[in-house]
Amino acid sequence: MKVNKTVLVGLIFIFLAGLIFITDIFNPIIRPVTYLFLMGSSKGKDIIFFGIFGLLLILSPTIKKDINTTRYLKISIVIGAVLLISGIFLEVIFRLQMGIGLNTVFCSMTNSMSSTSILHTHLLKSILGEVLTQIIGPFIQSAINTGVGLYQYVPDFSVFVVLLLPVLFVTIVLACQKRPWPTTFLLAFSSSCLFIGIIDGGMFATPSYFGIFGLYFVYRSGYYLNHYLGTLLKDDILLAQNKLIKPCYLSRDFKNVRLTFNHHLVWFAVIAVIFLRFTIAFAGAEPDCYTVDVVNPTGKIDLGNISDSVIDFKYDNALNKTTYHIAPEYNEMQLINDLKVPLNSSCEYYTVTWNIYSY
Repeated sequence: MKVNKTVLVGLIFIFLAGLIFITDIFNPIIRPVTYLFLMGSSKGKDIIFFGIFGLLLILSPTIKKDINTTRYLKISIVIGAVLLISGIFLEVIFRLQMGIGLNTVFCSMTNSMSSTSILHTHLLKSILGEVLTQIIGPFIQSAINTGVGLYQYVPDFSVFVVLLLPVLFVTIVLACQKRPWPTTFLLAFSSSCLFIGIIDGGMFATPSYFGIFGLYFVYRSGYYLNHYLGTLLKDDILLAQNKLIKPCYLSRDFKNVRLTFNHHLVWFAVIAVIFLRFTIAFAGAEPDCYTVDVVNPTGKIDLGNISDSVIDFKYDNALNKTTYHIAPEYNEMQLINDLKVPLNSSCEYYTVTWNIYSY
């Protein structure tokens, strides 16, 4: 595929992101596909995904001089990993500052309902959401949750973490330069997933896995992927472009190439992250009942249908907090969503202990 066709596809993706922003007509077609790798796709995620994907394809041939794309790809992997780990670190600091449990889902009721947890963080999203709200607030539709309700709670130094995002974007653009079209598309796709994972979900989110391991796959085996596809398709241009790419290692026997999926370090990393995610989820679970803390209620609270599942409750006058214990038969996600209706404009925030067993 020629560079101009890559740019054309990028323009189409940018145009598609714009259409998704102004209309929902494509949701039934796009959402079932993006849902698979964006961990519960939404309007906002789809816009970001196609926007970044298209932008990276457009910018991939912009730099004319020769650069070490492999080095910049390695830097991108490191920065991406740092951002994913930082998201979890910020969650821990935030909870220690707020005096709330590490095993809780925090739900701010300021502006619109916004939630965050160690298992699925939205703290960095809230900072970017605040910036976007200040710039194009009137044009942001209600279907797009910017997470601005969390902004007032994020640690002060979080802004320095967010500053790594444009640095990551620049290094990825440099890593995409003058690559053959297979690895250009794979890098653009993985990078788009990575940005979404960093902003919406953190280290344990599905798009984070697609993102960071996709970048690593290109780093380890992109050279050989281009070679195989170029040989299969008999694409001399692709093969010629591939010769300009310096592989991270060189094998003389293409039949015995150590592709990424045969590399033990990758499998160890994948298993370790998944194991850590489930270890935290099970270790912090409260299977006996849900503990719901409603902080700074504006008056008497009526939980509606949820009241039938309340085991007991107590009010702490000193902290202006009401604590409910709710039967564990509730699905965790359903409980969180059901609570936001009666608690809308009725409190500052509420927290819910998680229970992976409910799934």
